[in-house]
Amino acid sequence: MNKPGFVDIYPASRIPRNIQHNFKPISRFKPRGVEEQSNAMNATRQKGIRIVTDSGSVSSALRWASDEEVRRQVYVVGNSEPRENIGVLDELIDARDEFAKTMGCRSYAEFAIRPNMAASVDVVMSFLNDLSDTVRHKADEEFNTIKDFKRRVCNDKSADLEPWDEDYFIGMMKSSAHTVDPSVVASYFPLSQCIKGLNVLVESLFGATFHQVPMGDGESWHPNVIKLSLHHPDEIIALVCNFSSSRGLTARLNHCDVETLFHEFGHALHSLLSRTEYQHFSGTRVALDVAETPSNLFEFYAWDYRVLRTFALDETTGDPIPEKLVKALNASRNMFPATDLQRQVFYSIMDLTLFGEHTSKPVDTISAVADLKRKHTSWNYVEGTHWHTRFSHLINYGAGYYSYLYARCFATTIWQEVCQGDPLSRSTGSAIRDKFLRHGGAKDPSVLLKDFAGDSVIKNSGGGIIPDISSLCKEVGL
Repeated sequence: MNKPGFVDIYPASRIPRNIQHNFKPISRFKPRGVEEQSNAMNATRQKGIRIVTDSGSVSSALRWASDEEVRRQVYVVGNSEPRENIGVLDELIDARDEFAKTMGCRSYAEFAIRPNMAASVDVVMSFLNDLSDTVRHKADEEFNTIKDFKRRVCNDKSADLEPWDEDYFIGMMKSSAHTVDPSVVASYFPLSQCIKGLNVLVESLFGATFHQVPMGDGESWHPNVIKLSLHHPDEIIALVCNFSSSRGLTARLNHCDVETLFHEFGHALHSLLSRTEYQHFSGTRVALDVAETPSNLFEFYAWDYRVLRTFALDETTGDPIPEKLVKALNASRNMFPATDLQRQVFYSIMDLTLFGEHTSKPVDTISAVADLKRKHTSWNYVEGTHWHTRFSHLINYGAGYYSYLYARCFATTIWQEVCQGDPLSRSTGSAIRDKFLRHGGAKDPSVLLKDFAGDSVIKNSGGGIIPDISSLCKEVGL
């Protein structure tokens, strides 16, 4: 992760001026003519841009660079460095496989999934393959819509849609369909107001309050760290988030950061509000495939106008964020839902495959991932790339990435069945706390989910548990 590559772009004008400050300016001498190359006096200094292909810079370039060749170069280099990680991943796969077999399992995936609700690799893989088939048609339709848009913009009826086009043209389509100025949106979300929003949430739902408390000497590693104390009853829990260009409480958050704040706050509440007899069952110490459910549930609150209007206020006038703007945000998010879902299914299948059973070693992870992308997505695989060697979830969520999809299904059902009608009511909060958060991992998660959201939230499949996907399909429009 700490050894990205770079791409040098000449002239600098090929990069939009509004994002050039994100990159390093460079220059070179350019001869004025072939016959004059030996005369340095006749050379001119040409300005350029060096794009270091860390994840943030790659994302910015792919979203905003109109020059397709620039996007292609950034995509290829950004997804093929550092090459040393190929060997690192091979070693990790071998070590986990050896460990799992020492523990009496056929694969690391079997070892990781056995204690979870899913119970077996076959149950998870069947669920993922079915979901892949379910989403394919709509994802293909969305792919063709983006391709047709590119052909119109480029005035080229035979232009192909490539992976480096996705962010650029989707961004352009969203901007043209819905007027959502990121700077206007951010003006409603200074961090101080967002923290007030979290306070509104816990007070409305749980009757709890929190406030900022001073740091003790030497307690903070940075002056912008904020410490909050939540009372219900007297405990403190740490919520660690990093926000770009942070200026303490005056920092403005884009809406993606607001969603992240609410997501992490869901984890914090899970830890804070659980009441278990034994410490090792408290809070987020639950089966992996249910652990992300509270965080995914609280993401819904970050998109609901009834919640946002309580704290997202104009810094100058104090007026709440317009409902029209929130509707535009939601409409923009919902433009290509099948494409986003298909990507998560692909990631999950890839993760499960890499840590599954293998007939030969070492595993050619590049070929394996390429084949899976061709099979489970609508997009091409770009030869020479190996983006998965920078996919850090393979480290801390090895054979468990599917749990995000499980949690999304569970959270969507809970939102639609329990919370959506009156998301800030005390009765909704009581249900969230008493039927879910308070039990941590001390109660069977399948029983917990059924008591909370009804029997239909889960299904039995092949000796394990899978989520019901009907609420998710409704959300995605399948």
